[in-house]
Amino acid sequence: MKRKQWITPALILILLSLSLFALFGRKNVLHKINKSGEITVITRNNAHCYYTYRNSPMGFEYDLAKAFSDYLGVKLKVITPPWEYLINTLDEGKGDFVAASLTITPSREKLADFSDGYLTIQQKAILHTNDHQIKKIEDLEGKTIHVRRGTSYQERLNELKNDGLNINIKLYDDMPTEELIRMVAEKEIQVTIADSNIALLNRRYYPDIKIAFPIEEEQSIGWAIKKGEKALLKKVNEFFKKIKENGTLAKIYQKYYTNVEIFDYVDLKKYHQRLETRLPKYKKIIQKAAKKYDLDWRLIAAVIYQESHFNPEAISFTGVEGIMQVTLGTATDMGIKDRRDPYQSIMGGARYLKKLYKKYSDAKDPDRLFIALASYNVGHRHILDAQTIAKERNLNPNSWSALEQTLPLLRYYKYYKITKYGYCRGTEPIRYVNRIITYYDILKREAIS
Repeated sequence: MKRKQWITPALILILLSLSLFALFGRKNVLHKINKSGEITVITRNNAHCYYTYRNSPMGFEYDLAKAFSDYLGVKLKVITPPWEYLINTLDEGKGDFVAASLTITPSREKLADFSDGYLTIQQKAILHTNDHQIKKIEDLEGKTIHVRRGTSYQERLNELKNDGLNINIKLYDDMPTEELIRMVAEKEIQVTIADSNIALLNRRYYPDIKIAFPIEEEQSIGWAIKKGEKALLKKVNEFFKKIKENGTLAKIYQKYYTNVEIFDYVDLKKYHQRLETRLPKYKKIIQKAAKKYDLDWRLIAAVIYQESHFNPEAISFTGVEGIMQVTLGTATDMGIKDRRDPYQSIMGGARYLKKLYKKYSDAKDPDRLFIALASYNVGHRHILDAQTIAKERNLNPNSWSALEQTLPLLRYYKYYKITKYGYCRGTEPIRYVNRIITYYDILKREAIS
C-alpha cells in the first residue's frame, strides 16, 4: 500500500517534467529559422503567387515572402506542393508558412493560425462576355458552377445552396482556378468563381471573360502559420504592419495588379489576334535587336504594338513614322535612313530605347524601365521637368510613382510656365507606359513555369 502511494507522486513528477520539457524545451519555428539562416515558404506555382521568368523568381506572394525573409535577415526557400497539400505540408514541418493567396475563413482557421489580412478581395462570378443571361446571384438558379474542391468558393456555394438557391456544384480535384477561367473563355463551361485579384490577372490573358457580380462579402487574404507558433505569427504581423506603413506592400501590389485594372476588351482582343497574324513576320528582327541591345524581345514587341500595331507604314500627325514611330531627328541620330523599313526602324528604335534606359541610371528597375518608356513617348526633356517638380515636392525624382504624380501637372499653365521645356500632355506617357507593361506582361506569360 505504501509502495502504491510512493509510485503515484513519482509518476506525476515524471509526467510534469515531460510536459515542461515539451512546453519550454522545444525550440519554436522562429528560433530554428534564425539558427539555420533559412525560411521556407509554401506557395503555389501560378501567375499570382510564384513563377519563374528568365530564370528569375517572380509573383506577388513570392515578392512578399522575399521581403519577409529580408526582414528576418535569412535566405528564402520556396516549395510548391499541390493545392490540397498546402496545410498538410505546413503541419508536417516541411515549410514554415503558407503564402498562397489564401482567404481567411473559419474552416481554415481551425487548421492553422492566420496573419492579419494584407489584401482585401471578393469572390466574383466569371462568365463569358457574350453571356447576358446571368446578371445577379439569383440568375444562377439551375446553373452548374464549376470550382475546385476544398476552396473557399466551394464553401460559399454550399452556403448559397443551403439558403435555398438551386444550383449544381461541379467539383474538380486537380483543376487550378486559372484553368477553369480558361474554360469559361473558350465556352467549355458557363460559369466559375474566382477571387477578384486572380480574375483581374487572368482577364488580360483571356479577354473573353467577364468579371461579373460578387457572391460573397469582402474577405481578407493572409499567411497561414502552424498552430501554436506564436513567435513566428507575431513576427509576420509586425512585418505586414511595417510594409503597410512604409509603402512596400503598395509597391509590390502596384507591380503585379495596378496595370491589370487597365482593361480595354476590344484592344486586347485585337492584340491577341495580331500576336498571331502580324508578330511572326517581324519576330526574328525583333529578337536580333533585343540580343544586340540587351533588351527583352517581348518588351520591344510590346512597344511596337503600342506605337504602330505592327504596321511599318504607320504615320502619325506628329510626324513620327514607321513600325516604331521614331521622329526624323531620332532617325538621323540612330542611323535610320528609311523609317518605313521595318528592319531599320526596329534596330534603330531598340537602340534608342536602350540609350534612354542608360540615361536613367540613377533609377532602379522597374522604375528605370518605366521612365525610359515614358521618355520614348514624350521626350527626355519633359521627363526632366517632371523630375524637377518631383524634387520641389520632396518626392523621389527617380521613382515612377512620383513621376506619375508630376507628369500630369505639365498640362497646367501654373506649372509648365515655370519649367524649362514647357507644356506637355502629361497624362499620355502614363497611359503609354501602362499599356506597354500590359502588353509586355501578356507576352511574358508564355515563359511562366
